[in-house]
Amino acid sequence: MELTASKLNMFSLLKLPSAYICGVRVKYIDDNTCKVVVKHRWINQNPFKSMFWAVQGMAAELSTGALMIGKIKASRRRISMLVVSNSAHFYKKATGRIIFTCNEGAAIDRVLETAIQTGEGQTVMLTATGVNEEGIEVSKFQFEWSIKLKT
Repeated sequence: MELTASKLNMFSLLKLPSAYICGVRVKYIDDNTCKVVVKHRWINQNPFKSMFWAVQGMAAELSTGALMIGKIKASRRRISMLVVSNSAHFYKKATGRIIFTCNEGAAIDRVLETAIQTGEGQTVMLTATGVNEEGIEVSKFQFEWSIKLKT
């Protein structure tokens, strides 16, 4: 079964309701890239008239995690995944429509191959960059994912 944006959004509704309620939606996913969109609204605002940092984090994490889910599913192996650390940088107020993009499918392929070959847990650092409607970078998140074959 192919992983699609609509399937990921249904997953979000059922398993990540706070992200769904805040307007986080997968707009595009392929073998290398995932784009997640969230619009600044009343429900996800902070007192400074911009998007709350945690909502940006949910969208950014989903862009990296959705790629990871797709790759694990395609491997047909039982593999667990977990965020073990993250960092973020904010450059501009997040207002309007923000698109978070992760383009690191190849890095996930490499780490999954190593984990499958060695049977040992691995980590990979994935980056999601958020840009506004003018194409200006508003934030950048890095998530360190840990993966391990299930026994």
